[in-house]
Amino acid sequence: MVMSQFPRKVMALASRLWRFLPSGRVAVPGLRLPTRVTGGRGSCVQGLSGSEVAAEFWLTGRARAGYRRTQVIGNPGAFKRSLIFSALSYLGFETYQLLSSAAVVHATAKVFRVEEILQQADYLYESGETEKLYQLLTLYKESEDAELLWRLARASRDVAQLSRTSEEEKKALVYEALEYAKRALEKNEASFAAHKWYAICISDVGDYEGIKAKIANAYVIKEHFEKAIELNPKDATSIHLMGVWCYTFAEMPWYQRRIANMLFAAPPSSTYEEALGYFQRAEQVDPNFYSKNLLLLGKTYLKLQNKKLAAFWLLKAKDYPAHTQEDKQVQAEATQLLTGFSGKN
Repeated sequence: MVMSQFPRKVMALASRLWRFLPSGRVAVPGLRLPTRVTGGRGSCVQGLSGSEVAAEFWLTGRARAGYRRTQVIGNPGAFKRSLIFSALSYLGFETYQLLSSAAVVHATAKVFRVEEILQQADYLYESGETEKLYQLLTLYKESEDAELLWRLARASRDVAQLSRTSEEEKKALVYEALEYAKRALEKNEASFAAHKWYAICISDVGDYEGIKAKIANAYVIKEHFEKAIELNPKDATSIHLMGVWCYTFAEMPWYQRRIANMLFAAPPSSTYEEALGYFQRAEQVDPNFYSKNLLLLGKTYLKLQNKKLAAFWLLKAKDYPAHTQEDKQVQAEATQLLTGFSGKN
């Protein structure tokens, strides 16, 4: 609104000032300065400078009481320069005020606009509208807002995991997601979500870059999950993912472990006990927040030979309401594990 009024206000102001500016080398008709103040107090107006007297005549168009006679300006060039300077200064001040107001309104509108987009994005995410969410956020892929960028990284990854996404498209989306997460982290290193999604996206990229890159990336992944937990100890997802990291390296196949030992002096390693600690902590922070955390609790207890607690968590995973394709996969795996578990008893 302010920006739309700005040209109109400046033009009106310029038009008002233009009427008083001298043209060529001739003084403006009707503009006269007093030669002397009555009462014998000298040859200038008491308490006013020459430019202030000019302003008085400029604004009122006539001499105030106390002046007996006037004559045409004695030095039209000096007066012209003084008047032009005063006029331009006034115009510049008015312009500055209008620009300042416009800048504040524009910045405020930008903040509200980002908040509105984030609200729409979160609604679509909670509604499971994966492709619509991606289409919305890609409209703002050049944004410098970290909150928007990490959501775009998540949306890109979610589209990549859809069953109807081709392998070629999936690979492109995985790398695209990593780029958005990286930018989000660059814009705001204090964002726990940016750290979390950067770690997730690096892990995904590792699937296309071979075992060496995957193991090397493991250190970076762990670092960012730990940072995400440090920044937000109440984010159950970050805690769960740190548990997944531990579980993955606890059950690393012997041949991968051998490669890791050959390539790295101190390859990443972990234990099932460490993984269990993170899965339990995630469940304490947000009970039943994720079907896969329930499943991994059951699987970890199986690895630790605690069949009673394994059965408890696998049953919870099996009975978890299936809202997503992943939930359905979790139910199927939990059911299969329970069946095999029962057959051994």
